[in-house]
Amino acid sequence: MNISGQLAIELHKRAAHAHEAAAAHHEKQDHASGAEQSRQALEHARKAFELAQQAHQESEKAAK
Repeated sequence: MNISGQLAIELHKRAAHAHEAAAAHHEKQDHASGAEQSRQALEHARKAFELAQQAHQESEKAAK
């Protein structure tokens, strides 16, 4: 697996963790912290998607 793929996996894990933390904050009625965790989760997920696309493109080029 290339570096982009490994980074994408790590960012997907971070996004999942941030989503869990956001849900916990929302359950405790701590909406300010929950909103920040949700924002972080979205950012991690966006970066992970971009890296996954990059990894896919790199693997296609390497296969040719």
